Order: sequence, then C-alpha cells, then structure tokens
Amino acid sequence: MSTGLIIAIIVVAIVLAIALWFGVSAMGRRRQELRRERELQNRRKSAAAEHTREAETRARQADVAERRARIAEAEAQRERAEANVHRERAALHEQGLADHELVDGPGRAGDGAGADGAATDGDRRAAGEVPGDRRAAGDVPGDGAAGGATSDRTAGGTADRERDVSVPRRG
Repeated sequence: MSTGLIIAIIVVAIVLAIALWFGVSAMGRRRQELRRERELQNRRKSAAAEHTREAETRARQADVAERRARIAEAEAQRERAEANVHRERAALHEQGLADHELVDGPGRAGDGAGADGAATDGDRRAAGEVPGDRRAAGDVPGDGAAGGATSDRTAGGTADRERDVSVPRRG
C-alpha cells in the first residue's frame, strides 16, 4: 500500500470519527431537549391540575357563601316582615281596632290575655312571673300592677319592699 492510500484512509477515518462524534453529541442534545420538554409538560399538567383543584375548591366555597348570604337575606326579610306585623298591630291597638285581642271571654276586657287565651308579658309582669322585673317586685312607684301589696307600700311599708326585692320570685 502506498503512503498516499494510508493517509487517505486515516483522513477518512478521522473525518468519520469527527462526523460520528458530532452526530452522537447532536443526538444527545436532542435527547436532552426532549427530556426537558417532557419534564416541562409534566410540570404544566401538574400546575394546571393544582390550579383546577384550587378553582373547584374556591367555587364550592363561593357557592356555600352565596347560600349563606341568601339565608341571611331571607332571615333579614323575615325579621323586617315580623317588625312590620308588630308595627301594624301597634297601630291597630292605638286606634282601638284590636280590642277583641284584649278581651278574654264575653265582656271581660283588660285582663291582657290574647285572642288565643295565652297570658301576655303584661300579665306575667303583673303576676310577678317575670324574673328580675322591678315592676313585679313593686319597686316602681305608682305602678299598681303588684296587687294588694301596693297599699302597704303607699302606707310606708318599706319592709315589704325590701322583702320583695331580696326574695326572688319563681314563675
């Protein structure tokens, strides 16, 4: 073999080795690039799933808050309606149009029983059934709601007043 042929074989081998080296390194870079893309896609999917879960959780919380707000609004409307009912009843009483509610039986007015026969707060106070009520204990001057003990108090019976205040009533 001639020297020229040996040099040509060596040059071709070196060129092939360089080409092979560039090819392998390019394939390695491509493989590494694909691996990075897959990792990025996995991260995207993970982040999207996390945000989706968070969005669903917040949507549920918003639904619950809206329901609570609707319930609170309904309760407020009910309270307003009850206040209006009491306001209208007060107007009826002021005008004397609801005296039938104050009568318990034929011809008996002023005993304070409602139309259904249940005692009102005024009845319970007068009977001393409301705990801690000063009028029931007779501490409010000029209130004749305490019954027979009023005459003792107006006659200067302070001992009765002290006894009434110190002994809690049961009702």
